[in-house]
Amino acid sequence: MSNLTLSQVELRKENRDREIAFSASMLESGSGYVGPFTTEITLTYRNVFTNIGNAYNPITGVFTAPLKGAYMFRISVFSYGPTTSAASIYKNGEHVVMAYDHQPQSYLHSSNGVVLILEVGDVVYVRLYPNTRILDNWNNHSTFSGYLLFPLREDNLCKM
Repeated sequence: MSNLTLSQVELRKENRDREIAFSASMLESGSGYVGPFTTEITLTYRNVFTNIGNAYNPITGVFTAPLKGAYMFRISVFSYGPTTSAASIYKNGEHVVMAYDHQPQSYLHSSNGVVLILEVGDVVYVRLYPNTRILDNWNNHSTFSGYLLFPLREDNLCKM
């Protein structure tokens, strides 16, 4: 094997280790509401479309960072008024952003996203706001997705 070929093999392996992406919706089948509850709850997105790198756990609803890096996360919430629909992305127990909508009737839809700097082992998840609800069905309206934008070296200090 030539040096060039060995370098290409090492580069491919390094790139495979950086392949981290997931996307999931609330319900595996059927249609239904989650909530309302009197306190916040962590949402579990069971209908997994993609889970490259297996960093998202559909049983707990938690993404655990396998690499230090910049990650993009997005949530969308869907429901039907008059009950408000609201959910937030959390990082290591800290609220980051919320998707929120309220109307006296008709459909509710909101989304939000954020780029986060994560260390290995940091966790990101979505919580349903108290006294709100989310609707999901075969159209997969209510989703949680994330992916690694790029890894960071230890000497990169920009951090949330």
